[in-house]
Amino acid sequence: MNIRNTATAAAIALLSLGTLATVPTAAQAQIVVQVAPPPPRYERVPPPRAGYVWAPGHWEWRGNRHVWMRGNYMRARPGYVYRAPAWEQRGDRWAMQRGGWDRDGDGVPNRADRRPNNPRRY
Repeated sequence: MNIRNTATAAAIALLSLGTLATVPTAAQAQIVVQVAPPPPRYERVPPPRAGYVWAPGHWEWRGNRHVWMRGNYMRARPGYVYRAPAWEQRGDRWAMQRGGWDRDGDGVPNRADRRPNNPRRY
């Protein structure tokens, strides 16, 4: 094997590894049902805990029915903001938008930001 073939093979191997790195590791199936979720339940939010964010309770679809999942504290992730799960109506169906962590795109580190979750920051 000459040097040109070796370099070409190495370049192809690196490109294929880069392509594999962009594939999501755990694809989640989206839940779409014809039954509207009940109204949210009232939950007393406990006092704030340093280093944690409150994830409010929500309805999930389990076993052909809506089941209430109680709210809980989750460890905060610096540079991220928590997005709560939500149901979205699409015609005569309801789709669940999973909760998760989104990048805090305002450019100000949360430790120095007086209003880290301000949606009107540009």
